[in-house]
Amino acid sequence: MHDDSSTSTLPMSERPPLAGGGGMGPVERTEAGVADPELLALPAPPKRERTITVALMALTAVAALGMAFALRGEASYALRPGQPSDLGELALVRPGPELDNRYVRGGGLLGTVGAIKYGRAAESDSFRLAPIAGNPEVWVEIRVPEGFEGARFVPPSSFAGRLVPLRSAGIRHFGLGDSVRDQTQQRVPPGAWLLIDGASPRASRWAFALAALFVCFAVWNALGIARVLRRIG
Repeated sequence: MHDDSSTSTLPMSERPPLAGGGGMGPVERTEAGVADPELLALPAPPKRERTITVALMALTAVAALGMAFALRGEASYALRPGQPSDLGELALVRPGPELDNRYVRGGGLLGTVGAIKYGRAAESDSFRLAPIAGNPEVWVEIRVPEGFEGARFVPPSSFAGRLVPLRSAGIRHFGLGDSVRDQTQQRVPPGAWLLIDGASPRASRWAFALAALFVCFAVWNALGIARVLRRIG
């Protein structure tokens, strides 16, 4: 008859393995680096869905960076000092690089040749774009409050706002030159400048916040792509 008393008194490390492969044998083989058959039996990750997910996240990140880049001018203008530079009579002003994206103030009469009016989605007010009389290189955009359009509206003769080359005024003013040509058959000079009346740096802080939001969204998508690819690796 086999005596189990001698075996039970042995330390755990010196006891023989149990019959049938029990005990610590399988755990030791797994810890030694042997692949688990159950893990090998699992299906491979869905490559097509994973590729589509990564592609959509990359496309979203690129689009967000593109929007942030398009808002860079208005976002940087929001950080300008809050006091406008006085330009005097706008008919005599020939803007240069030193006035690009600056908060300025000036006066003058609006011309009628090439002047247009237009609206924007989700805004009840309308807008007018007209050149300064005697200076076709400076154009002014003014906001017309709702209900004041028509004979009751008298255009102002003094303006304060953002001065910027028309070609780089931003996405909200994209295509204004083409609109002038289409509606009036007049051409805006290639180097024309736009004074956006009422656009102070404080009023443009929305652009800075929106650009920052787009950048954060792009970073979030980039981190998501990195996590997905890291799991694959």
